[in-house]
Amino acid sequence: MESIDMPHPDAEHRFPCNNCGSDLRFDPGQNQMMCDHCGNTEVIDVGPWRGDTLKEIDFRSAVAGDIPEAEIEETRVVACPNCGAQTEFNETVHAVECPFCATPVVTDTGLHRHIKPKGLLPFGLDERAARAKMTDWLGSLWFAPNGLQDYARKGRQMSGIYVPYWTFDADTKSQYSGQRGTHYYETRTVTRNSKTEQEQVRKTRWHGVRGRVARFFDDVLVLGSQSLPKKYTDALEPWDLSAMQPYQPQYLAGFRAEGYQVELADAFKEARAHMDAVIHRDVKHDIGGDEQQVGSVDTAIGTLTFKHVLLPVWMAAYKYHGRTFRFVVNGQTGRVQGERPYSAIKIAIAVIFGLIVAGIVGIVIANSQ
Repeated sequence: MESIDMPHPDAEHRFPCNNCGSDLRFDPGQNQMMCDHCGNTEVIDVGPWRGDTLKEIDFRSAVAGDIPEAEIEETRVVACPNCGAQTEFNETVHAVECPFCATPVVTDTGLHRHIKPKGLLPFGLDERAARAKMTDWLGSLWFAPNGLQDYARKGRQMSGIYVPYWTFDADTKSQYSGQRGTHYYETRTVTRNSKTEQEQVRKTRWHGVRGRVARFFDDVLVLGSQSLPKKYTDALEPWDLSAMQPYQPQYLAGFRAEGYQVELADAFKEARAHMDAVIHRDVKHDIGGDEQQVGSVDTAIGTLTFKHVLLPVWMAAYKYHGRTFRFVVNGQTGRVQGERPYSAIKIAIAVIFGLIVAGIVGIVIANSQ
């Protein structure tokens, strides 16, 4: 294995092998690039970075348009006419299939100018391991059609996609007003069925309260893509963001990268909703008592920064009997999510079997009587 200074890549993240000249690709799970033609490997030099926090960008300056040119890059992308995914492609490729929805796409030469990624999570699983995770997941589903399972197991390779995300850091201080409820009990006499009894009745005594809470939010994660249902990508969590590496194009060699479709300001709205929900829980905890009523919360945000990052996802989109089924695999942990397929034949057999069992049980009960 040889550690060398990597050659300057072109816009599509291609790196020639120093041994045979073929394209190198990133080797998932290893901090190296590999040549499939001759087997040569080359270590990725991460430079002086030793796990320190990646440098954040000031949010307010960025939304005001005051962002250094060094934080901007241009990549060649194509937009899928069906799902709208903006995916980076090699300049030598002219016709492809969208990895998000399996729609045929003819590429163009459009350039996407966007905020450059600050960091990424390298792929930890290769395509074979990701496919095994997906087929195991399909096999565990009741009523999944066997044909789709076989097609997924034997079909074309899955696509490795770096999916765009935003992360936000915020230093918050909140003033609140509300009510603290304290439970107490009173004894009362009741009559039931001509019998007199005493019982305890719970009541609540309320007191007005005011206070302050503070919280620092670190790496609030917001999806920057609209190409997949959010419920699937959310279900891929958790991500171990402590394994984040500084962005280097070598990690993208042999993979695709999706351009973000959710702009920075819109992403922060989602992040702020998450922060507000956490602050609301903090306020209720600070109010204390047995019950809480939150009247008002006034939050001031001090330092507010962000990063654009890329997270690894293996993806498959299969057209089966006229329908498209999409599956995603967390490229770091192997967690699988996707659109659940159903087999009408399996469901019919299950229904018939259930009716037979119910009939047998009914006969047994009738005979026993």
